[in-house]
Amino acid sequence: MAFLEPWTWVLLLLLLALPLLSRTANFYFKIGSYCVLCVVFSFLACVVCFLRHGGRTVRNMSIIKRFVRIFKYFYGIRLEAHGQEKLHEDKPCVIISNHQSILDMIGLMEILPRNCIQIAKRELLFTGPVGLIMYLGGVIFINRKRTSTAMSAMEEVGNILVQKNLKVWIYPEGTRNGSCDLLPFKKGAFYLAVQAQVPIIPVVYSSFSSFYQPEKKIFTSGKIKIEVLDPIKTEGLTVTDIPELLENCRSVMREAFFRLSDKLNENGINGPTLQPVQ
Repeated sequence: MAFLEPWTWVLLLLLLALPLLSRTANFYFKIGSYCVLCVVFSFLACVVCFLRHGGRTVRNMSIIKRFVRIFKYFYGIRLEAHGQEKLHEDKPCVIISNHQSILDMIGLMEILPRNCIQIAKRELLFTGPVGLIMYLGGVIFINRKRTSTAMSAMEEVGNILVQKNLKVWIYPEGTRNGSCDLLPFKKGAFYLAVQAQVPIIPVVYSSFSSFYQPEKKIFTSGKIKIEVLDPIKTEGLTVTDIPELLENCRSVMREAFFRLSDKLNENGINGPTLQPVQ
């Protein structure tokens, strides 16, 4: 045993030094540690949620928020948010934001308002402690592969949105998008807002490409700018108005996305020049 101890120390030192020697190794080390943190913190948060509230409730999101906001210190991520006071009015609304990567959770929890539930794909429910803590936080899981089921879930959310004075956070792109533009939006969030006659509040994160590029195995420290845009009213709108509403929301979010991301590049933060996709 004593003979093996020096080799053990050598292996440990190599393991710790590996991320410093290779950009690829550093990328996978950080992604791996991020996943481990998600599992460990989810387990700890589950325990606290059960002790505090005993089960599934949107009030658990305040506990989850405290845990997730620690993540930024591990990875040197700085956040600069503007306009978040627009999220804190005690009124129901639908919040939409762009969706880039697994790091979105850090930005989301930085400004998440009270009484806000999220919509997520059903597959996430079966991810161990992570799925459990999402369930305890009141996340609504939908089966995106079955349109009728997803629309039924949206109708149910619409019915309780106003009754319980809730806010709902949705990613209208429907999937992660690491490109330099926004994907086309899906109609679910806009159908929900029109059905409930509540405003839509767009939230835009600047591009993560200055510090996070999976295709190039880059994951360094960096800055995320967050801007909460002005609410967009839906009072008096009907289902026939949804396509125009969708395009208006996407247009203002794209403008903000390019503006915020270009400002990071102007400040000397390396990243690709963002151009709209025609």
